[in-house]
Amino acid sequence: MDITADITADITADGTADGAPGPGDAARWECGICWTVYDPAAGDPVWQVAPGTAFSALPDHWACPHCDAPRHKFMVLPGDGE
Repeated sequence: MDITADITADITADGTADGAPGPGDAARWECGICWTVYDPAAGDPVWQVAPGTAFSALPDHWACPHCDAPRHKFMVLPGDGE
């Protein structure tokens, strides 16, 4: 039995469990590899993402602008999006 598959199958693209409330659109997210912060207020000039774009609205192909980590490596910063 693959327990990992059972756990990860319930995780959505924004890193929350299915059915759980997700972080708000203003939440900042930090890369778990290089600690770069994605701030929706600033957007991402490297990927030409406009300011005001929530993490959940980033294109599927978006990755960390500094280390190229995929979106699932990002974590919501404590205190954001509550």
